[in-house]
Amino acid sequence: MKAITYRGYGGPDVLEYGDVPEPKLGADSVLVKVRAASVNPVDWKIQAGYLDSAMDAVFPVIPGWDVAGVVERVGVGVTEFAPGDEVIGYVREDMVGRGTFAEYVAAPVRTLARKPRTLGFEQAAGLPLAGLTAYQALTGALALRPGDTVLVHAAAGGVGSLAVQIARALGARVIGTAGERNHDYLRALGAEPVSYGEGLADRVRALAPQGVDAVLDLIGGDALHASPALLATGGRLASIADGSVLALGGRYVFVRPDTADLTALAELAEEGRLRVEVAAAFPLHRAADAQRLNAEGHTRGKIVVTVP
Repeated sequence: MKAITYRGYGGPDVLEYGDVPEPKLGADSVLVKVRAASVNPVDWKIQAGYLDSAMDAVFPVIPGWDVAGVVERVGVGVTEFAPGDEVIGYVREDMVGRGTFAEYVAAPVRTLARKPRTLGFEQAAGLPLAGLTAYQALTGALALRPGDTVLVHAAAGGVGSLAVQIARALGARVIGTAGERNHDYLRALGAEPVSYGEGLADRVRALAPQGVDAVLDLIGGDALHASPALLATGGRLASIADGSVLALGGRYVFVRPDTADLTALAELAEEGRLRVEVAAAFPLHRAADAQRLNAEGHTRGKIVVTVP
């Protein structure tokens, strides 16, 4: 099968397109014919070696954790899916080696859910990692409740745009930070936009004089460190981007595969309450270009690679 691989740590230039063996199928896995896969910052961070102390890499590595595709065949222990089923998945294991930037991926059933019928494969591929990150942060770490006001930093990005919609679906009011060119986009998603930069705290207080009930930080740095002062009494703080949130009394969130959570996201999409913005799509052999664009950090929504 065709796949993207890298044989050692490095930047986009280490990616190779070529033939690799089709993955073997475990008893509790399904073989998915990949139709699209999403690019996430964690992909190029792993590739650069930043997570080497935490995750073993089996070279050559096929990158990618997000997938949308069709079940080709199932392992002997699988009853949840059948050939022909359309699925989405956050196919993360405890090591990196057999990812989703390929024609086929062997995906454990615990990482999969049925694809929303309302989303095409490109949109669906952008949902798992980003959607689960937002969902688990909002419902778990932040325990968001109807009527809460939540501030989302970097609200127009891949995770942020989904977090805005999920928070709205949970009955919360959303204030979102973004560059001015994305303010209309955030309004369309149901958020009240505020600009980054000097005076951010004053702009947020103007919208929420008593403070916000929760802050979801997706960018780290100055935005995170300005956040505790914006919380109402008893407010909650979480970050997916900056471990120093712990010293500020908040929680750090690292997403995990969860079929039930992924199914909940799919249901929101089918109800019309969650959509995925695809900023750009690249054919599989141009995965390096997709990665470069993702690393720039200025795109709105998700970047995906497609497989014929």
